[in-house]
Amino acid sequence: MRIGNLARELGVSADTLRFYERAGVLPRPSRGENGYRDYAPADVERLRLLIDLRRLDIPVADAGRIAAWCQSGHCSETSAELPRLLSARRALIHDRIAGLGRLERQLADLERHLTLVGLPMVGGGGPCCAAAAAVERAFTD
Repeated sequence: MRIGNLARELGVSADTLRFYERAGVLPRPSRGENGYRDYAPADVERLRLLIDLRRLDIPVADAGRIAAWCQSGHCSETSAELPRLLSARRALIHDRIAGLGRLERQLADLERHLTLVGLPMVGGGGPCCAAAAAVERAFTD
């Protein structure tokens, strides 16, 4: 199967497939006399798993390793490693959500503060106005 057809089937760009090849997570496919890549059915299945893992935000190297193990029959390694990778991704997402919650509260507090106070020009060597001063204080309080 040619790269364009494969990319369409998998819902990615041909550039994405070339990137995986350059990154070393996908072996170089055979090439026809015309120099075009020719992907075998095993390549398609490996790519499908790799892309699905990437959609779960698994890092490229890890997704490539898992896809290679599956293709080569190393099910015990896959069964041991994949739950660990998923747990690590979930922990990162949990941390991101907590950080976004803190940021949202900080923005809401600042927005409330700015709507409750008059905003005269401050001038001098500090922030140019009370709004800028409030933003600066949000990171020092």
